Amino acid sequence: MLYPSAPEADLHVHTVASGHAYSTIGEIALEAARKGVKMVGMTDHGPGLPGGPHSYHFAALRFVPETLHGVRILRGIEANILGVGQLDLEEALLERLDLVMAGFHEDCGFDDRGEAENTRALLALMEHPRVKVIAHPGNPNFPLDYEAVVCKGAETRTALEINNSSFCISRRGSSGNCREIIRLCARHGAPVTVGSDAHIAQGVGEFDDALMELGAVGVKWEQVVNRSTDSALEFLGLPR
Repeated sequence: MLYPSAPEADLHVHTVASGHAYSTIGEIALEAARKGVKMVGMTDHGPGLPGGPHSYHFAALRFVPETLHGVRILRGIEANILGVGQLDLEEALLERLDLVMAGFHEDCGFDDRGEAENTRALLALMEHPRVKVIAHPGNPNFPLDYEAVVCKGAETRTALEINNSSFCISRRGSSGNCREIIRLCARHGAPVTVGSDAHIAQGVGEFDDALMELGAVGVKWEQVVNRSTDSALEFLGLPR
């Protein structure tokens, strides 16, 4: 399946605040504008990840303009899953953000729990009204019951991220899991996002590998919630 265009929004990008990324918000916005990406989610890691920003970073995002270089900026977080239904940022701060992604990361206190416990934790968070996207669910270090997760995504309208970096840079061994998630999303009609997971400005808006995999299985363009700025804002419940 060929899609009519690349997604207009990149909902998963990291800045220097994450501690292991290499560009500022301004540099990322400038590169996004150059590439024709119209909206970027600044989703730095939560404070539970070693080297991540203090929680006050997320309160201070109020200083970031809504638009930079003509690019809409979403103030967000890639929050770390600490336990069943538990993230590493307090509810009052989550409420201030435009975009909350949740994902498993090593060294955040939830390692080596096994498929059943990982799945239980994730399903609980997919009930959370602020959690809109599950980051890189194909990570082989955190095995999941993919059928249960995808069905929950379809039920709660929580998008499962098809992470471009998982096919080419990060989380070695993710590709097969990601393909299974894509197959299940196509079957159950679950919403998906396509994210670059860029850790440097030049990576923003890089979706080619993820889009190829989605198209090969026949995921409908309408399932890709960040296909346009309007569809992304509608999905996130934000004003245009």
